[in-house]
Amino acid sequence: MEVKAIHRGARISAQKTRLVADQIRGLPVDKALNILAFLPKKAAGIIKKVLLSAIANAEHNEGSDVDSLKIKRIYVDKAASLKRFFARAKGRGNRIEKQSCHITVTLGN
Repeated sequence: MEVKAIHRGARISAQKTRLVADQIRGLPVDKALNILAFLPKKAAGIIKKVLLSAIANAEHNEGSDVDSLKIKRIYVDKAASLKRFFARAKGRGNRIEKQSCHITVTLGN
């Protein structure tokens, strides 16, 4: 049995989010939630919400025991970038790319 939750278009770069995802990959759900609660990164809060959603999916849709769940797969894919410009000296402009990502969490026994 596998249960999945996906957050599409999270407004944080995939590179920053992967740093947090690598720390909880393969852990039991309760230990992963404990780690995410105390990590001082923006991505930790976003991944925690996705993980809680996957737990709720497992409990509601499959009727599985929450204590026995583990994080089978967690991966972060790059999503569309918002392209912006800002003014520089002498009438020029520089480009900014505001990155976003897709976060996928799969739980299993």
